[in-house]
Amino acid sequence: MEDIQKVALVTGGNQGIGAAVVTKLASDGFFVVINHHSDSSKQAAEQLAETLEREYGIETMVLQADVADFDQVKEMVASIKDRFGRIDVLVNNAGITRDGLVMRMGADQFESVVDTNLGGTFNCLRHVAPIMVKQRSGRIINISSVVGVYGNAGQVNYSASKAGIIGLTKSAAKELGSRNITVNAIAPGFIETAMTAQLDEKANAALTDRIALNRLGQADDVAASVSFLASDDASYITGQVLGVDGGISL
Repeated sequence: MEDIQKVALVTGGNQGIGAAVVTKLASDGFFVVINHHSDSSKQAAEQLAETLEREYGIETMVLQADVADFDQVKEMVASIKDRFGRIDVLVNNAGITRDGLVMRMGADQFESVVDTNLGGTFNCLRHVAPIMVKQRSGRIINISSVVGVYGNAGQVNYSASKAGIIGLTKSAAKELGSRNITVNAIAPGFIETAMTAQLDEKANAALTDRIALNRLGQADDVAASVSFLASDDASYITGQVLGVDGGISL
């Protein structure tokens, strides 16, 4: 029997955690679809795709879509189905922040974050799920956050969106489990990014002191967890929230 070539879609896959996830899944042998948001992110997505094709001999696809837009996501998913005929893994990673104190936060500041982070996760799951149901197999991995579990001052919009992803994950897991589709969430803690690199020595020390492992996480730490949840080894795990936070939640 001929092996089935599996396909993974990663939203916001052009940079940061998303790029690390795309790279890891490509190294695992998946054909990867890299979603990006705008014209300004197209070059990075295409360069990543070219690198992965060269290094791992896999096929890639780069698609621009605003995950907050229901119809754009529908078109993106249809394009993937037309080319590959299937989607085996969906990683809902795309997200934004617009931080501010709740007493000063405007409606647009709140709604834009919720629409992208939570609404985008719903939109992608909504359009990919029917494909997986027909296949009777699939892995959906939603990137939440430790602040979606414990909250964070100055991030009521972001925290609400990431908490919503956890509720969505658990409900979708119950709906889709009978079709051999698992739905899980990953809740990263503080991951080393361009933003955290700008912290001064005192702020960085105060942050790491809160973490049991006494260091910031790496994007590859999150990518490794995605790889596990996308694998056959995680076939009996669904509706769970995996904290990748170095013990900051202890």
